[in-house]
Amino acid sequence: MPKKVDHQERRTLIADALMRVAADQGLEAVSLRHVAAAAGVSAGMVQHYFRTKDEMMAFAMAVVRERGQARVTEALARLGENPTPRLLLRTMIAALLPLDDRTRDDGRVALAFLAYTAVRPASATGLRADTMQLTSFIASVLPSGDTAEGAGLLALMEGLGVYLLGGQYTAEQALGALDAQLDLLFGPSAAA
Repeated sequence: MPKKVDHQERRTLIADALMRVAADQGLEAVSLRHVAAAAGVSAGMVQHYFRTKDEMMAFAMAVVRERGQARVTEALARLGENPTPRLLLRTMIAALLPLDDRTRDDGRVALAFLAYTAVRPASATGLRADTMQLTSFIASVLPSGDTAEGAGLLALMEGLGVYLLGGQYTAEQALGALDAQLDLLFGPSAAA
């Protein structure tokens, strides 16, 4: 009787290897061969699940997005019911920033994916929709409801993430900059 294969388990094994390679060596190092070696499987098996590097990259970004969503959900759940809009945004953004070792790997993959899409815009289709949705949500929580202010806060988050990953900012400095921007948007009397 042939062995029954758990495809989700194999896909997860390969995805974990892909994330390790991307976090340790950058997305430019992601290849069928490198991912297969990291997973301890054949290149053919990797190719069975991901036909192209673009598919692997999109999957890596989807994993990062899912992990980020899980962190945000957990962080917001700890706030209880009816948090202030400022606290809600601060908590959400802080959960998405690469503030510790656990989130830094995801941040490296996300940053590398953004660089990857800069030269392959067709790969960013889903990312554009996610960005618009997040910008709209942020704007809906701001006192002004201004989409441009929402985009600015999202851009601040991305910039802080880059500075955290590059070591230019500590977690405290990044959160201080976030708090300063939230004070501008909500007023200093509304501090969390």
